[in-house]
Formats: sequence, C-alpha cells, structure tokens
Amino acid sequence: MERRKFIKSAASGFALAGLGGMTTIAATTRVSSSRVSNKAKFTLKYAPTLGMFNQNAGKDPVDNLKFIADQGFRAAYDLGLIGRPPAEQEKIANEARKLGVELGQFSLKTAGGVHFVLNSNTTKEFIKEKMQAGLEVQKRTGINKGLVVLGNVDPKLHIEYQTANVIENLRICCDIVGNAGLMLVMEPLNTLTNHPGVFLTRTTQAKMICVAVNHPCCKMVNDLYHQQVTEGNLIPNLEMCWDHIGSIHIGDNPGRNEPTTGEINYKNIFKYFYDRKYNEVLSCEHGQSKPGKEGELAIIEAYREVDPVA
Repeated sequence: MERRKFIKSAASGFALAGLGGMTTIAATTRVSSSRVSNKAKFTLKYAPTLGMFNQNAGKDPVDNLKFIADQGFRAAYDLGLIGRPPAEQEKIANEARKLGVELGQFSLKTAGGVHFVLNSNTTKEFIKEKMQAGLEVQKRTGINKGLVVLGNVDPKLHIEYQTANVIENLRICCDIVGNAGLMLVMEPLNTLTNHPGVFLTRTTQAKMICVAVNHPCCKMVNDLYHQQVTEGNLIPNLEMCWDHIGSIHIGDNPGRNEPTTGEINYKNIFKYFYDRKYNEVLSCEHGQSKPGKEGELAIIEAYREVDPVA
C-alpha cells in the first residue's frame, strides 16, 4: 500500500470497526504495542502540538513526539513548554533531537491584560521577567523562537501613544534576548471571533512595528486563521510582510480546524511556501473537525492531501 494512502485506509478501518465490533485496528494505535506508522516524510514542516494526538498516542509528550515522527511530520511545538518542569523540557528537547523533529516556538506567556501598550515601571518589570524566563527555556531546549502577545488596548490612551509604547517595550525585550539569539515573534489576533479588545490585529500593523523596532530579533507571526478572519488577502499579505515574518500558524476558517475543513485554499498556500523554498516550522494551531481517534487520523490525512509533492 502506498504510504500517502495509509492514513485514509486506517480512518476507514475505524469506521468499519465501529460497525462490525472489530477492535484490531484500534489496537494498532496503542503506543504500548505497535504504533500506527506512516514514515513518508511531509514536504513542508507542519508542526502538530504535543497534545494533538492524545487519543492515538496517549498524553505523555514524548509518546506524542514519537507518534508525530511516525506519521512523517518533521516538526512539532508546544506553546505551553515554558510551564513544564525544567527536567521535562530537557527530556522533550532531547527526544526531539533523537527523532529528527524540529521544535517550533514556545509562548513567553505575555497574553491577557494591558501590558505592552503602557509606559510604566510595572510593564517594564513584567516583560523583563518574561524575557528572562524565555532565555532559560532556550538554554535547556535550544529553541530560538518565543511567541509574544502584546495584550489589550487601553481605551484611555490614544492609539498612537500605545503604538509608541509597544515599540519602546519591544526594544527593551530585544536588548535582553538579542545576544542569545532568541527571536521574538509577536502575533496579531482577530477581534471578531476569538480575542475582542486585543491591540495587535493586522499584518500591516505588525510590519510597521517590526520596522520601527528595527532589531533582527523582532519579527511577526502570520496566523493564517486569524488573518483570514481579520483581513483575508492571505498570499498578497504574506508577500508584503515576508521579510518580517518569523512564524506561521495554520488553521482553517470557520471553525479553526485542520486544512480542507473551511474556506482557505491551503493547497495553494502551501504551494506558495514550497515555491519560496520555505523550510521553517508551520505551527498547526487548530482543533479537529471530527471526534476521537478517527478525527486525529483525519487531521493527518488532510495534511497529506494538501502537502506539495517535491
């Protein structure tokens, strides 16, 4: 059987097992016995989270990494890595290196509240603490990208003043992490569906801030789900911001699930990345459209469907 057809066949097997009471296919997905294996490597570096395949791989992050590698994924990520015990961070990083899986960005936990838009000692102490914590994770794991969320707007302060404060605060952050080479990737979020009140929402806004900060460690995230909700015009905006993009997130709209479940033409977008010889991590920041083990396998099949053929 061709490897690229394996997951589709496995998903069909789950449906048959449900109808006929068969359990043999379900048994093959248990990590403790024989993991489902589909070794054909993906062309692009799609990165599932360490919790995306809990139904098939269990909840242990190392078992998740092994399952991710078995499915042909070349990358993975864990936004919550900074909150794990240091020994577990090191264990995850060591296993990823052993498996040849690149680890994408972790979150610096700056989301929520009014932070970067203010010029205050409290803000400066807050961001310095977060940057130092990020450097510790970088030392343990070798991951060189940290996700920054700039927080909410302050309705009592003019937007231009808030923007100036964001620029100054990001310069402080870059001064702290710059020598270590930790890239800060700030993420625009949508206010229409998920994050009402956030400051950073558009690619144009993020690019302007990157230009103003003028530091190689200051980049932006292009989350294709958020930007489809906010502004659309995805490929032209990728092109306009390309030199300032440090990370790309994946999710379809509506629903924020795997590619092929919404309105975004991911086949064309991934071909655009392939034609540009993009070899960075593409974070799979989405849910699943179907429940259970079958739904997790459907995610893998969706990426098989839209992955460019080298």
